Amino acid sequence: MTEPQHHRNTGVTDRVAIVTGAGSGIGRATAIAMARAGTRVLGVGRRHEALQATAAHHPGIATHPADLRAPDAPAEVVRAAMQRWGRIDVLVNNAGATGMMPLAETDADRIAALFALNVTAPSLLAAAALPHLRGRGGTIVNVSSTYGHRPLPGAAHYAASKAAIEQLTRCWALELASEGVRVNAVAPGPTESEALSAAGLTEADAARIKEAEAARIPLGRRGEPDEVAQWVLRLADPGTTWLTGQVLTLDGGLELT
Repeated sequence: MTEPQHHRNTGVTDRVAIVTGAGSGIGRATAIAMARAGTRVLGVGRRHEALQATAAHHPGIATHPADLRAPDAPAEVVRAAMQRWGRIDVLVNNAGATGMMPLAETDADRIAALFALNVTAPSLLAAAALPHLRGRGGTIVNVSSTYGHRPLPGAAHYAASKAAIEQLTRCWALELASEGVRVNAVAPGPTESEALSAAGLTEADAARIKEAEAARIPLGRRGEPDEVAQWVLRLADPGTTWLTGQVLTLDGGLELT
């Protein structure tokens, strides 16, 4: 008896994806890559103008400005996708914040803010989307970081929030496997984005950090958002039928050092 053939599904034009943090960096690149592959995308983020700039790249991208930490945001995001297209196939939990916080300067409010955006918000959005992901081979792709499993002195709570995302990925994958929902994550290393300036660093400080990061990466450079987006696309692809619970590190070899 021969094994059944699993054909790669190239007809993804009826699929719908929610991508958070779609106003810049990896989120913008992912929204554009998915739209170009034929998936309809709801780009979510806090900044209306940044989302509009993302949507300008492809007519398949619609936008929904939202602060994912707001209590009603997860339900509203899911409702927006359902009202527009009547289905949700993919959730990309990309929105997150970076924060340097040495132990000596640890502050309860900053810890709470970091975990609210990096852990709680994607959890509640995944829960809100789950009823629509079930039964259609839906999938969740979480965005972690090399520092979800590699120490980052001076930013322990950021690293810990990403470690939480990686463990959520594994637990949800096991929990939802019987329902056909796959859950995986990408863990990018230092990637060209607005994260450093958003963290309050001056342009000069940000440039120094970027240079130091590139020097530590075996492949000799920081990553580009498009390089990460291509792997989000592959993990979310309906042809990727037997992969779940995995964290794929994309960091030019940084985690090996």
